[in-house]
Amino acid sequence: MTVNPLVPLIARGEADRTTTLAALALEQGRVIPADRLAFLHLAQRATPAAPESAAFFALLAEGEALAAERLGAFAAACGVTEGRAAAYEPLPGCQAYPAYVAWLALNASPPEAVLALTANFATWGGYCATIAQALRHHYAFTDEACAFFDFFAEPSAELDQKAASAVEAGRDAGQLDEKRANGYARLLQSYEEMFWETLREPT
Repeated sequence: MTVNPLVPLIARGEADRTTTLAALALEQGRVIPADRLAFLHLAQRATPAAPESAAFFALLAEGEALAAERLGAFAAACGVTEGRAAAYEPLPGCQAYPAYVAWLALNASPPEAVLALTANFATWGGYCATIAQALRHHYAFTDEACAFFDFFAEPSAELDQKAASAVEAGRDAGQLDEKRANGYARLLQSYEEMFWETLREPT
């Protein structure tokens, strides 16, 4: 993956609170519910032929719901009002990622989707840990306002275990083409890079 162009700016306190950080909050306000629905659909597709994958996606969907509950405090700290959120036009470069997750929900086998999605978990978690620290240090955000990023920064042994079980079961059942899944992962990583690149100079 290429170097993230935005997270280092946030880490140095150089990203504007009411434009760049607000755009991050507003875009995540679209990404989180979209991903949750995609994960619920994947869980439904995986039942009963791939129960291990179904359990993984059910846990992911639950996590997205918890993240959504935490996002509002971050948005408010960035100056996002209800009216601004309602009038906001999402950026195509940011919404390509959830659009592709939705494509995977319709087209990839559930075990392949598991492998593709987990390939970037550590990177995403690292970004969130860096952002959470920077928000406290440079922007004086409260713990409540940082909770969205704290949530994703915390490793989940349960999620890792369910992912490993899903991949192993998919491999054993002949439901996993690893070359194809790695191609999916590469595209997801490219779309995430596009997300951060787009936000570097929000419109």
